[in-house]
Amino acid sequence: MISENHHIEFKTKLDDKTDLEKEVIAFLNTREGGKIYIGIDNSGSVIGVENIDKQMLRIKDRIKNNIEPSAMGLFDVVEEELENKKVIKIIVAGGTEKPYYKKKFGMTPKGCYIRVGTAAEPMNQNQIEKLFSSRTRNSIGKIKSPRQDLSFEQLRIYLRSVKNYSISNSKGIWN
Repeated sequence: MISENHHIEFKTKLDDKTDLEKEVIAFLNTREGGKIYIGIDNSGSVIGVENIDKQMLRIKDRIKNNIEPSAMGLFDVVEEELENKKVIKIIVAGGTEKPYYKKKFGMTPKGCYIRVGTAAEPMNQNQIEKLFSSRTRNSIGKIKSPRQDLSFEQLRIYLRSVKNYSISNSKGIWN
């Protein structure tokens, strides 16, 4: 028998009141990610899910349409059988473009969540800004030019011929 923990969340059912996006976002914003089971109550009793294919499509659509940046490729929705009942398991990876947030609330404490123990908690504005600044700093810093053999001389020639620009060096302007 499995129980809720830092990496596992249970939901009895999926309806309009179930804040699935909050739970997915909380796992996306952690390093390790986690799993969400639909059809298991908080005590770990297996309830099961009816109309499983329809529910799985609904889950994919909610994650795809309600979470920014895109979580596509960072989650999987699978059917699993436990105690002879069908449940849905949503496997969520830790995202690379943190912070993830609810599209309708943006990067605010109402939109950004992180997993703390067995709960998805709102992030404060400082946490949100710190995650966002590390995302932009890391993404630009990791971009590597496919051409590593370029020199400033080649740049000068290109700019002069195509753009009619001049660039300068420490000794003055190249013409």
